[in-house]
Amino acid sequence: MATSLSDNRHMKRESAHTPTIQVIDRMFSLLDVLAAHPDPVPLKVLSEQTGLHPSTAHRILNDLAVGRYVDRPEAGCYRLGMRLLELGNLVKARLDVRDAALAPMRELHKLTHQPVNLSVRQGDEIIYIERTYSERSGMQVVRTVGGRAPLHLTSVGKLFLAHDDAARVRAYATRTGLSGHTRNSITQLPLLERELAKVLQYGSARDNEELELGVRCMAAGIYDDQGKLIAGLSISAPADRLEDGWLDRLKETAAQISNKLGHHS
Repeated sequence: MATSLSDNRHMKRESAHTPTIQVIDRMFSLLDVLAAHPDPVPLKVLSEQTGLHPSTAHRILNDLAVGRYVDRPEAGCYRLGMRLLELGNLVKARLDVRDAALAPMRELHKLTHQPVNLSVRQGDEIIYIERTYSERSGMQVVRTVGGRAPLHLTSVGKLFLAHDDAARVRAYATRTGLSGHTRNSITQLPLLERELAKVLQYGSARDNEELELGVRCMAAGIYDDQGKLIAGLSISAPADRLEDGWLDRLKETAAQISNKLGHHS
């Protein structure tokens, strides 16, 4: 007995991990079919190749279109949407910056013997995507890869806020309430604005025990080939061990990583 394309696709998906939520599995099936076609795909074809009833496929595709994961260039036809391209580029940028940063981060760590962190912005937070660390640093608090922290309480976060315009900074302050973690946290908008002006002036940022008592940080920006700030490189150390002399080397290392990504200052 011959098997249909939809049967084959179903068996292939069953051989891997199948999502526990049925609608998500159906959504993946639709995206897979769209990805296999360079041109817009009619609803009838999508229904046939996924085994979904046309009304079910239509309902899911409409929801995907609202989120821009699917485009509808003409009535009854669909193709992958621009949101997927945006997300793909975001993933690519993060993977590229991690690859470019790892060796320079290790060299900087050899100099300082303190944690060297690579972070990117995600909404109102930074997320740590790489870290070079050793037990010799004496750090009491470890921010693991994948950890998050508010922008205004971190050196890297301040870099990103400093590159926002005044309206966006005010909107951030309204959304977050500028809540603090320590007695040194900046929780007033005028103080934050003055801090961000210094960041732009000096091309680097600092965290003076604002996220964690006993821990200070300094950060420099990493830029892509379009001159866009895409990540921050920071050194974390016990408050009494962070040396100002490391700042120039930190900036040089961040510039080296930026150059690997095609940026020319």
